[in-house]
Amino acid sequence: GLVNAVSRRLARDAQQLRERTGTAAINTPDWLLRRWSAQYGEEIAGRIAAAHVLEPALDLCVKSDPAGWAGRLGGEVLATGSVRVTSGGRIETLPGFEEGAWWVQDAAATLPVKLLGDVSGIEVADLCAAPGGKTAGLAAAGAKVVAVESSKRRIGILRRNLDRLKLEAGIVEADVCSWVPGRSFPKVLLDVPCLATGTIRRHPDLPYLKSETDLVPLAARQRLLLEAAIALLSPGGTLVYATCSLEPEEGEQQIAAALAAHPGLTVAPVRPGEAGIEPDWVTAEGYLRTLPFHSPGGGPNVAGMDGFFAARLVKSTGL
Repeated sequence: GLVNAVSRRLARDAQQLRERTGTAAINTPDWLLRRWSAQYGEEIAGRIAAAHVLEPALDLCVKSDPAGWAGRLGGEVLATGSVRVTSGGRIETLPGFEEGAWWVQDAAATLPVKLLGDVSGIEVADLCAAPGGKTAGLAAAGAKVVAVESSKRRIGILRRNLDRLKLEAGIVEADVCSWVPGRSFPKVLLDVPCLATGTIRRHPDLPYLKSETDLVPLAARQRLLLEAAIALLSPGGTLVYATCSLEPEEGEQQIAAALAAHPGLTVAPVRPGEAGIEPDWVTAEGYLRTLPFHSPGGGPNVAGMDGFFAARLVKSTGL
């Protein structure tokens, strides 16, 4: 009876309740709203929260012919190169799934790979590689990928994804922090485990499964992973650090600490226009920072993308 009464009240007074409380307050735990307001301002925090109530579209990374696959799937090619599909249905039944023509990956998540530039024929270390979207992106671009992952279960997922896509990568089961391959790499991609607050639009339960206290051990682990990635990078090489978190401790602060500790490390700024990146996705420091309400170009059906941070770093040839 109580549940029915509350439900009827919500249905009857929905608009009044929305106006009284606001979208951000309804859908966002206090600890997150407070953090976002401090980091981005109250207006942006409200827009982030509002984006989380909208159903996200399905973004696909295609191996070739994005326009052709957009036509077959009734989708649209985004400025970033992904194909966005707004029709429903099971992913496994869509044309192209069985033959491995594409994989599911949010438009924002494709950008770190593209920030590495031309990787054709180049050996790239993909650290913390599973479930494999970025590994697939590198392999499809012609890179000689060494995918490093510590979880045996996640390596299984990575292998299955690559098998379906008919893409190849060398897979290493190892903790990045203790991995000693005996050589360095001209390009390194590190997508760190994180609080994942940039993916709430796809995982609405996430803010209630995690808490602010999770940031401390995560940030400590990220610092170690970044140090290991820097050590694996060849002099003159390029490192892209990425995280699907909106929290500065997992993004900007990690890079600031790395730059302070390594004078020979410099930022290669992200430029508006490369890889379809819009000017308002680039920070004053030259980092990539997408927010859930950003739109990756195109028509009215392409609003929204995951919140992502990425920094592109270059190691001095003197190191």
